[in-house]
Amino acid sequence: MSGSRSDLDLYRVQVRNVTEITMFILMGFTDDFEVQVFIFLLFLAIYLFTLIGNLGLVFLVIVDSRLHKPMYHFLSVLSSLDACCSSVVTPKMIVNFLVENKTISYLECITQTLLLVTFGTTECFLLAAMAYDRYVAIYDPLLYSVRMAPRVYVPLIIASYVGGIMHATVHTVATFSLSFCASNEIRHVFCDIPPLLAISCSDTHTNQLLLFYLVGSIEIVTVLIVLISYGFILLAILRMHSAEGRMKVFSTCGSHLTGVSIYHGTILFMYMRPSSSYALDHDMIVSIFYSIIIPMLNPVIYSLRNKDVKEAIKRVFGKKSVCS
Repeated sequence: MSGSRSDLDLYRVQVRNVTEITMFILMGFTDDFEVQVFIFLLFLAIYLFTLIGNLGLVFLVIVDSRLHKPMYHFLSVLSSLDACCSSVVTPKMIVNFLVENKTISYLECITQTLLLVTFGTTECFLLAAMAYDRYVAIYDPLLYSVRMAPRVYVPLIIASYVGGIMHATVHTVATFSLSFCASNEIRHVFCDIPPLLAISCSDTHTNQLLLFYLVGSIEIVTVLIVLISYGFILLAILRMHSAEGRMKVFSTCGSHLTGVSIYHGTILFMYMRPSSSYALDHDMIVSIFYSIIIPMLNPVIYSLRNKDVKEAIKRVFGKKSVCS
């Protein structure tokens, strides 16, 4: 009887330890206040640049009728995704650099993880759709307006979001079904799946398999679409006799290829590895790169090298300066 009672008491303690975790502590980079102030100013500048660059590009596409093309509709959706992705993690992160209480509630952590994975996965699908759009525009330009009509590109955008939401829901439910009884200290600056799995006292083998197979499948499908699309684009380039036409194609596609390579490279490095090779501090920097730095770089990669966007900037802001 006494043995069974002690077992029951032990079980109650374990259940209490599991259910009492209502918040997590984001450990961050360092405890040095001067360094934290510097990092705060750095990431505040990055966040402001991200919002101005991405929302400015969305504004341009809306107000300039010459940018009302499928390519720029995709680009505006990409920019809105980047602005949202950065907004999910950056405000909370930069506030934590200046406050002593670096906690995040359980519900906030779930929401942050769900939205971060949703926007990240949606961007993977959208980059693949953008590659297909470039293939249609370059390989068969005469039929571009027909083959990429709103009845085609709007469902592609919607499907990207649906795929992102479904993928994020699976991982979020699987992650927060685990028990976090050992520790509530996350060695990170925001809630992400790998650092959450690292502090769980449950068996995370199934979660690791979900990450490997689902992320791997999405990466294979989207990267294959990009590679096949650019294979046909390369054939179209080889058929061109005009050097000017080739340079225009390289300029248009080069920015997209740069963005795809950077984005998929960081995603593969972050999620497509066994848990034994997870290095907390090193991978924190990598996850910050794809969730904060890449959204800042995308407006530069896709816009400043684009002749149509630069002319739109001159038209829109030129008119405003004349009016003022």
